[in-house]
Amino acid sequence: MNSHFLRTALVLGLLSAIGPFAIDMYLPALPSIGQGLAASTNQVQASLMAFFLALGIGQIVYGPVSDMLGRKKPLYFGLALFGLGSVGCALAPDIHSLVILRFVQGLGACAGMVVPRAVVRDLHTGHDAARLMSLLMLVFSVSPILAPLTGSLIIEQVGWRGVFWAVTLAAALGLALLARGLPETRLAADRAQSSVAGALRGYVTLLADRHFMGLVLIGAFGVSSFFAYLANSSFVMIDGYGLSPRQYSLAFALNAASFIGASQFTGRLTRRFGLVRVVQIAVTGYALTMALLLALTLLGFDRLDLLIALLLLGFGFLGLVVPTTAVLALEEHGELAGTASALMGTLQFMVGAAVMAIVGLFVDGSARPMVAGIAGSALMALFISWATLRQVRLKTPEPN
Repeated sequence: MNSHFLRTALVLGLLSAIGPFAIDMYLPALPSIGQGLAASTNQVQASLMAFFLALGIGQIVYGPVSDMLGRKKPLYFGLALFGLGSVGCALAPDIHSLVILRFVQGLGACAGMVVPRAVVRDLHTGHDAARLMSLLMLVFSVSPILAPLTGSLIIEQVGWRGVFWAVTLAAALGLALLARGLPETRLAADRAQSSVAGALRGYVTLLADRHFMGLVLIGAFGVSSFFAYLANSSFVMIDGYGLSPRQYSLAFALNAASFIGASQFTGRLTRRFGLVRVVQIAVTGYALTMALLLALTLLGFDRLDLLIALLLLGFGFLGLVVPTTAVLALEEHGELAGTASALMGTLQFMVGAAVMAIVGLFVDGSARPMVAGIAGSALMALFISWATLRQVRLKTPEPN
């Protein structure tokens, strides 16, 4: 593996991690934000949901724009907007202002979510794309593993507003990294063929492609199950099980490490078994594990160690699902990779926001609503995989 390949993965991973950093550092602060702004649990969760909605809505614009203007200009704009939104969140006087400013912050953050996937497709396909995507996720793992712990330390020292000053600094570092570490990968000749009308036609083409949509929805429901965990785990573990913010951060990091660690086997497994078979096995393993957790929870096995152990196993399977479905979905759409990546990201976050909203309706202080949301999303991913991968016609490399 050459140094250029590793450097590209490092830059793309760090740029992708800036937005999630604003989520993961934020999680330990949710209970204290509610106390500080005299807001209910649902109101505080609304600030998280606003961020997710913005991530979904904004990607539908950033993708085609990156096809038309190149990959770097939308990233510059997004990082600058994210930084301004972060400053506003740090100064928010009430929960309503915070919700609005989190939406603005999310509109900036989504550039770093959609454009790096398009850059991967600009540079590679097949096993090389899967390998680069998994490396990108390895670098990306700095957020879910370290950000909650960092956030809890900041909260202990300076309060929850310090979290937003920290992500403002992350935005500034991202701008410097973008300027010095990432070349433009969308050639001028390719940009000349892209237009708003072409983007609209591209969305129509993609929406009509059953295989593309099936693969995207497998990944979307997989990611949505993790979103249900993001939105509810701090309340369940801190308020419900009595963990401190730091203990919660360690538990969260453990599950995130399982997700990221498993993803690093993607290249090796797909080379041996093929992308489609890896997705089939991983989705099945994930759905069965989460269904088991739901059954045990409903039967009254309300134990923190059991919850963490089965989430650890399940998120390991999920770590194989997300990069492989992304590579398969983008495989035959290189000419509009930005548009395809945008639609993929938008559907992921819109489905995720819907799942979070549904789970929020049933919050009762226990782990049951969260686990039900996770298991339901995992089973949806399994059902869609049966319908999609049985007749998949995308060109996939044969296993060795």
